[in-house]
Amino acid sequence: MQALMNAPDPSTRFPRNGKLVGRLLVLAAALLWSTSGLFAKLPVFDEWSDPVRGPLLAFWRALFAALVLLPVVRRPRWKGNLVPLCGSFVVMNITYLSAMALTTAANTTWLQATAPWWVFVMLVFFFREPVVRRNLVPLGFGFLGVGLIVLCEIQGRSPIGVACGLASGVSYAGVVVFLRQLRGENPAWLIALCHLAAAIVMLPWVIYLGVWPSSGQLLVLAAFGVVQMGIPYVLFFRGLRTIGSLEAVLIGLVEPVVLPFWAYLARGEIPAWWSIVGAALILVGLLLRYVVLAELQRRAVG
Repeated sequence: MQALMNAPDPSTRFPRNGKLVGRLLVLAAALLWSTSGLFAKLPVFDEWSDPVRGPLLAFWRALFAALVLLPVVRRPRWKGNLVPLCGSFVVMNITYLSAMALTTAANTTWLQATAPWWVFVMLVFFFREPVVRRNLVPLGFGFLGVGLIVLCEIQGRSPIGVACGLASGVSYAGVVVFLRQLRGENPAWLIALCHLAAAIVMLPWVIYLGVWPSSGQLLVLAAFGVVQMGIPYVLFFRGLRTIGSLEAVLIGLVEPVVLPFWAYLARGEIPAWWSIVGAALILVGLLLRYVVLAELQRRAVG
């Protein structure tokens, strides 16, 4: 972890391949994030009822991620953008895991996967950033894929769970945009602060519930916090130093494509046909953007 914190910025260490390194870092983060379907659905947490499981998982996950990152924080500085960043992060944690407890892992993640469109709206209408036309290709295919899955998934599901899933998508978009604006700061400081804020906000609720994990559950929760949140957010942040917010969340769509696999291992949840078709559309969009269009651009430049 210490080596990861102190690693040189990829944009300076690899000046020619800075964007490639950034994309690979975001891809690695997405793959680690996808393990939430494994951790949140493990039978070890079955004794926690649905209404309380989400907040409890969110609290312990955030706490362990913060505890691991705090010892390696360097150059902490206060900036105004930290307030909306931490606020978005807290809301994202609570709504995401609450939706995970109230509906299926696939449903929750696909609802959060609406984040690229919220990022697009924020960047264009609020921050006045230019749009990279090539990014519209995976954005369009992703819209079709996620839209199909959301329309099919929400039928007959808990309306509260659906609302939580959509709220997690909006708040995730806020996290990405504000992380990008703070890309010059120390990654351990930003990620640890976000997780610590989430844990502090949820602590009174956890105390009120009075439900405490066993020693076995604590080990799983520690792994949950480090592997599924702490490390991937550091990787994601470093990737944001060389690629834009919209591109990062588009690559992050790999997470919901992979997550049902983990949910299947943990609970035997089998993806429906619409999940398979939607995932295929997302992958087609990403392949067109990063393989076909990239090759055409290379030939035009060459």
